[in-house]
Amino acid sequence: MTVNLTNPAEMQILKGWGTSACWWSQYCRDPKTAEEIAELLYGKTGLGLSIYRYNVGGGTDKDNCRVTNPWRNTESLYVFDRESESGEYDFSLDQSARNMMKLCLSKGNIDTLILFANSPHFSQTSTGQASGSLLYHTCNLPKANYRKFAQYFLDVTQHFIDEGLPVKYISPINEPQWKWGGSYVWQEGCHYEIDEFMEVYHIFAEEIIKRNMDVKLYGPESGEMGGLTADYLDALTKDETVMSVMPVFAYHSYHVDDDPTARVSFKNGIVKKHPELRFDMSEWCELPNKSHTKNFKGALITARIIGQDLIYGGAESWTSWVAVNQISVKEDGNDYSDGLLSANNDFSEWYIAKRFYGFAHFTKYIPVGSVCLDNGFFPDESNKLNIFSFKTPENRTVTVIVNEGEKTEVTFDGNFAKMTVIESCDEYQLKTVYDGEFKNKIKANANSILTVICK
Repeated sequence: MTVNLTNPAEMQILKGWGTSACWWSQYCRDPKTAEEIAELLYGKTGLGLSIYRYNVGGGTDKDNCRVTNPWRNTESLYVFDRESESGEYDFSLDQSARNMMKLCLSKGNIDTLILFANSPHFSQTSTGQASGSLLYHTCNLPKANYRKFAQYFLDVTQHFIDEGLPVKYISPINEPQWKWGGSYVWQEGCHYEIDEFMEVYHIFAEEIIKRNMDVKLYGPESGEMGGLTADYLDALTKDETVMSVMPVFAYHSYHVDDDPTARVSFKNGIVKKHPELRFDMSEWCELPNKSHTKNFKGALITARIIGQDLIYGGAESWTSWVAVNQISVKEDGNDYSDGLLSANNDFSEWYIAKRFYGFAHFTKYIPVGSVCLDNGFFPDESNKLNIFSFKTPENRTVTVIVNEGEKTEVTFDGNFAKMTVIESCDEYQLKTVYDGEFKNKIKANANSILTVICK
């Protein structure tokens, strides 16, 4: 297996690594725990992430709420009184989540703060709930409230900016194509048809321009690479007002975990046709999640998806779904939380999931500003071996090898002086297994991840 590192074609520049503070950060209240988690995610000794997604929650009307999991309900910064049918902002609310955001910002690595919403505020919806319509595939935001939603979201954004928080993007719609609501709800969400989504985005763009705000639109956080994603992009690019304040198209790469060719099709059919846009992969976790938190398979899958989204899919940044999820023990006794970390409801118990290390093999060694390289490798039909290469701003060539099959040998076609190899497997993680003169051939153990740094 030969990898071309002599003259690989240079592709897009990496804009960032990130994760989401949704659902967990409001419960991480102990200062010592918050500091440890902030360092793990955004600190120099941890992942060193640069993108932070803060959830502008739709709020909870306790007398009219069907979401039973407390982590999935949110504390809004807008307090609505149903009896008087009026509301006011209270920027002392959601304090724990905002404290976590500021703590992560203090680590000095975040350059992109994104405010996103799964739903409009409950007071603006048809149902009076932030969990979607009572009918599947039906928008829960009445047309009469489109501008009210935009004004509310931008008021919150402006307050954050006035606080000195570096908000770069706002993403008011999340996964618009899914059914959301109906007879069973488990989180906030809101369905939009394409014409509805476009009218909302147009109003947001108008309001941003009217207010002369130094913030850009982001989204629409399509829930998959295929499906309606191309239609969303087509509609957006036909609206000059929206495009004047929307430099990034964000999508999620769910539902094609075992298909690298779907990413190639996405890159060739969408990304390459729109060089004026930045394409961000803004959310992914293993779905459905078959890898429990202590199973190294989760790290292997995570690393494979990261590399394929960047190298084959053309993404310019990569962001995981939640940084922390609730401990979720199933009948086999294992925890199937899908976060990078797993915690109980009050964070009195928490730990690092194995998939964290699949992410670390990229973030700790491939900094923002690195160039994605076409090293000539593409996996065979088994998709067991994946090899991804990058050139860092320091002119180092970093290659991540994800081997989900048997032990194999990888040959590097390149001319370097030094080589460092960091390995993770079920027994140990991020262990430096070689640091010395450059070698053309190395062994990739079965079910392992290697980061190979050549200089």
